[in-house]
Amino acid sequence: MSGAGRRWAGALGLAAALLALHPALAHERVVFPSLDPPNGPPVMLVGHWFAASAVGAPAGAIALFHGCGGAYDRQGALDRRMRDYTVWLHERGWSVLVVDSLGPRGEKETCTQRTGHRRVTQANRRRDALAAIDWLAQRTDVNPLRIGLIGWSNGGSTVLAATNVRHPDVAASTARPAFAVAFYPGCEAERTRGYEPDAPLLVLVGEADDWTPAAACHRLAADGGPDVEIEGYARAYHGFDSTQPVRLRRDVPNGVRPGQGVHVGGDAEALRRSRERLGAFLARFQPSPR
Repeated sequence: MSGAGRRWAGALGLAAALLALHPALAHERVVFPSLDPPNGPPVMLVGHWFAASAVGAPAGAIALFHGCGGAYDRQGALDRRMRDYTVWLHERGWSVLVVDSLGPRGEKETCTQRTGHRRVTQANRRRDALAAIDWLAQRTDVNPLRIGLIGWSNGGSTVLAATNVRHPDVAASTARPAFAVAFYPGCEAERTRGYEPDAPLLVLVGEADDWTPAAACHRLAADGGPDVEIEGYARAYHGFDSTQPVRLRRDVPNGVRPGQGVHVGGDAEALRRSRERLGAFLARFQPSPR
């Protein structure tokens, strides 16, 4: 079996495991075209669609965007973070679309590639986010007024770019997100460009992050106006919303000290507080109880 075949088989096996733990979590592998500039057939993006279990009115939907490590783990199943958040969101009535930007372009990860030399660019990922919004908005089981974006690390940067109307393709998009959330994104590029959000944004950062430093995100939030909220967690590193111990990744060439590695790992207090803040933020976009 090819590497791609193993990834798809692993993802389907993971879906079966999720269903065993959470019977209402129906899973479907979907494909939809990217919005990359045409120079031949478009890249067909892969998504993992988890429809909300509620019957009746169209549900809100959230597209999830992985970091530079990709959407899958070493066994080819969906990454643990994607799985955990999918279940958590599904329990709160959201449909979820996990978007894979790397596999369809022949990449497994980009963490070990220097910034500026990555073969999957932030422009690619921004357009993937716009394509995901379009795909969700066209579904009859999705409320087009309740589409959100959540991204982590490089996926968080994707969320920033996909909601910044200073990008012409974002400004021209007919389908718009209702809200967006970025966990520990790289903020410098959008801050330098000038960040003008087209949706309410929540940014969650670790103050000790030496991969994507929090300072640029605080400046972006200050410049972005009232639609941009930020919460930082003291002593928390990159990837604080996990239960993995903090470790030094020397294989990452980027960060505050290029060539010296970056720290990645969970922080129990930051995990708890960020989950509470995320829940409170998303509750604003849920329909009112009847």
